[in-house]
This record gives sequence, C-alpha cells and structure tokens, in this order.
Amino acid sequence: MALDLRSSEWYSGDDRNAYIHRAWMRRGVPDDAFEGRPQIAIANSASDLTPCNAHLDEVAQSVKNGVYEAGGIPLNMPVVSLGETNVRPTAMLWRNMAAMATEEMLRANPVDGVVLLGGCDKTIPSLLMAASSVDIPAVVVPGGPMSTGHFRGEPLGCGTDVWRLSEEVRAGTLSQESFLESEQATIRTRGHCNTMGTASTMALVAEALGTTIPGLAGTPAVDSRLLKAAHETGRLAVRLVAEGRTPSSFLTKANFHNAIVALSAIGGSTNAVPHLLAIAGRLGIELGIDDFDRIGSEVPLLVNLRPAGTYLMDDLQRAGGFLAVLREVRDLLDPDALTVTGRPLVDYLDDAPVWDRDVIAPRDRPVQVSAGITVLRGSLAPGGAIIKPAAASPHLLKHRGRAVVFDSIEDFHARIDDPELDVDADSVMILRGCGPKGYPGMPEVSNMPLPKKLLEQGVRDMVRICDGRMSGTAYGTVILHVTPEAAAGGPLALVQTGDWIVLDVRGRRIDIDVPAAELAARTPNQATLDGFAAPRRGWERLYVDHVMQADTGADLDFLVGSSGSTVSRESH
Repeated sequence: MALDLRSSEWYSGDDRNAYIHRAWMRRGVPDDAFEGRPQIAIANSASDLTPCNAHLDEVAQSVKNGVYEAGGIPLNMPVVSLGETNVRPTAMLWRNMAAMATEEMLRANPVDGVVLLGGCDKTIPSLLMAASSVDIPAVVVPGGPMSTGHFRGEPLGCGTDVWRLSEEVRAGTLSQESFLESEQATIRTRGHCNTMGTASTMALVAEALGTTIPGLAGTPAVDSRLLKAAHETGRLAVRLVAEGRTPSSFLTKANFHNAIVALSAIGGSTNAVPHLLAIAGRLGIELGIDDFDRIGSEVPLLVNLRPAGTYLMDDLQRAGGFLAVLREVRDLLDPDALTVTGRPLVDYLDDAPVWDRDVIAPRDRPVQVSAGITVLRGSLAPGGAIIKPAAASPHLLKHRGRAVVFDSIEDFHARIDDPELDVDADSVMILRGCGPKGYPGMPEVSNMPLPKKLLEQGVRDMVRICDGRMSGTAYGTVILHVTPEAAAGGPLALVQTGDWIVLDVRGRRIDIDVPAAELAARTPNQATLDGFAAPRRGWERLYVDHVMQADTGADLDFLVGSSGSTVSRESH
C-alpha cells in the first residue's frame, strides 16, 4: 500500500516546482528516491564547538544505514548546537532559539520523519521541543557519556570534581599545579559528562518519556552498541512514518509522570524541570512544578552516582543500566504510558536484572529514602523555587540565617573572597539578577563558590539562594529557579544583607523574616537594577521581551504549543 507522504507535496507531479525540488536533490540518489520512500531527516547537533557531541557524525552514519535498509532516504540536517562548557553568557539563552530553528527547518523541508541526535545539556531538550511543535514522527538517539578518567588512581567525575577540586585549591588543601595536572585526565574520551549531570539526566529522561528505543539511553559514547542502536533507530524511523506515529499520538501526561519518577530515582539534574515543562508546553500537556514534588519528592534515590553518590555513568551501564533502575520503581510508573515503539515502557522491564547493588541500590535499601526534587514556596518565592535534597547537606535542610546579598555575578566575584566580608557558616548567600530575563538566560551560577575564609575553616556547604540554575554536576544546599526572578519584580530583588532567611524543606517553605509592610515599601537598589540585562537588538532582545519564568519552563511566550507540519505556500 502506497504511503501518504508529506514529502510528496514537494516531489510528486510533473510541473516546474516538482522538477526543481527533485532536480536539486537528485545528486546520485536512485530514481525511486522520490516515489513512496520516506524522507528521514537526521537532526544532527554535531559540532567541534560542542565537544560532547563531536562524535555524532559517526552516529549519524549508522542511522543513515538503518534508514536505507528500511527503504527510507536519510538526510543529514545540521542543527543549532549548544556546548554547555563554552558558550557565553549561558547555553540556556539559546535553547529556545535552537528549538525554534529546528522546528522551522523540519516544517520547511520535504521530510516525513526525523531522528534527533543530541548529547550535551540543551541539545536533547531543544530537539524534543522542536519535534513536539512540528509533530512529525520523531525518535531520539542520545550521544552517550564519556568513559571515566582517572587521576592519581582516583576516578574523576567531569563537572563534579571540577567544583570539588577548585574549592580545595581555594581552601589551600590542593596545589594549583596538581589541580591543573588533573585537567588532562578529566575528559578521557568522546561523549558527554559521565556524572548524573544534565546531559546524562536528559538522555535517561528522554527514554523514560518514551522517545528513545528502550535500553539505549546511558550507552557510552565509545560503546559499539551505541552504533548498533543508532542503526536500529534508523529502521524504526521509517516504520514510524508508515504507522503515522507522531509525538502527539503517544506522549501524554502519563509519560511525564514516568519521567518525573525516573528523575527522582536517578538523582537527576534540577535542569530537567524547566526542560520537561517546556516540552510539555509544546504538546499542550498541563504540567507544573508542583507535579515534580507531588510525583517525585518521596521517590527513593537508587542510583549511587555523582554528584549525589559515588560512581559514574559507565558504572551504571555495567550494573544493569537504566531499565534495571526503572524495574525497581515499576509500581510507581504509569503502565499505560507508551513508547515510540508502540509498546508501553513497563513492557521492557521484565528482563532487566541488577548486577551491582552498590551502583543500583535495592528499593528497600536506597541511597536516600526521599530524594526527589522538592518545591518550596513562601514570601521569598511566591511562584516557587526548587531544591535537590539528594545533593544537599541534611543539617541545612531546616535553617535560619542572615542574608549576604550579591546584586550580580560580577558583584559576587568581586567580593566573595574579601576578608572583610561579613559572612559566617550560618549565613545565607543570595545571588540575584540571574533569572531568564535578568542575565539573560538563567546561567548555572546558583551553586556559588564559598568564601575562601570559610573554606579555610573547613566549611564545605552553606545555604545558597538564586534565581538562576546550577549545573547538574554540582552539589550543595542550593535553592534555585526562584520565581518570580528579581528582574521580573520578585521579592528576591528586595532582600537586604542582614535580613533573616528561613528555610524549611520538609515544610516546603522559603521565607524572608521581614514584616510584609516593610518589604512592600522597599524598592530595588540601583546596583540590582544595573545588573539586569538590557539588550538593544538581536536574539537577546527578543528573548528578554518574551521569555517566561522558570516555573513554566522558560520558553518564549509565542513558542508555546504546536503549529504542526503544514506549509501552505510554494517557494517558486
């Protein structure tokens, strides 16, 4: 039976336009390439400037082989690639742009389905946002984590150990020479971070959502099984087109329920919260930050990986992989949630044994009992803020301390190591002006380095509050994504050094102990206002004018929802 292909709107017929479309794409392909064969785009985020994704051209070739084998025509489509470690001021500024550009190119071109190749933090979220909005058959291939590097006999977790070792240098317990020597051992192979940072988190969450072949996420970048799975994904993409299986046809609230359970069980990055909210917004699925608390806060942490544990991503694969983790929390998953294969996620859990209980803990002896992301509200965060208890210090989860306020990241860097800074271990450090509008783009600065004089005294954690984000590889008692942000008129803009801040994680509260009338009478100081972004043109101007707050996913207001795949007008 002939397929009703979207691409036939370009290629079918004998008029001038069909001639043009076929002629310029003919370059070596067989004559029947334009007759009933699904055209499969490979949205490829490979880039030398995104080192975590630099190997994706090799993965793309395996996808191509699978597409050809299944009777489709593969088409490499480079997309905007965001490397978390290099781009300034923050990769989050361009997540929405990458999603918009990918969506528009998928809609504008004669493609019937797409394979989404991502790895580094923002690439998988942006690709899923795009595919959800254009709503053509789509499937994800995560690029996989790097292999573990070692320094002086000890395994290194990229990201996590950077934060740890740099603090030891500032504390005077590690030499600058040793710190720099470890640099060459940290990044040992191709692939993304080997900790449970945002890249690993989003790969696993994409599988929990049902958007990858089950069992694929977490496969190391250097593992030949990644190429095998990429080949299989190419074949699956052709089948998806034949069966008309688009994202909106199987992604429901149940899929996001499973993603939140998984996020908690793996001790995943807080960055997954705005990404999942943004993806849900593109699909028209009602998802809010309170769902993360309601569904996930009491889920036990089972994966003993840094930054919340000991091991690294290749250990997770060795211990049984992601499906083995999900099997431990099977009763918490929604059994009706389908995957891109057409089968429920829970169908893939029967044969998923655990081979190392130090890495994947049993349900009755978890790494932590209740470790999911917790949502806080109160006079300091009326719209909500989040904390990751799995990465925090238990003794700080209920705390009262004096605020030490920094009006911008520049202010923070200028004063944090000042010996005269009035700060002690009980202080609450507050950094503002780092939200979506204020920075712009919500940078990963919430896990502020501690004052040097306190590090020298042996202090290794303090309560920190910010309207920005923190790296998924980071740790500490950090309250982040404070909403509304300071630049959007939130109370964070009104806090003064010396105010008492009250944190009660179990009570879900974060408050400023200042009379409401006094707080209402305050206005932001000039230093705070001067720290807010004020772009005059370009993407930054568009972003600041239209970005929404973190509690809804920090998407642009005009990008929420779907426009579908229809293009009504010809190009000639």
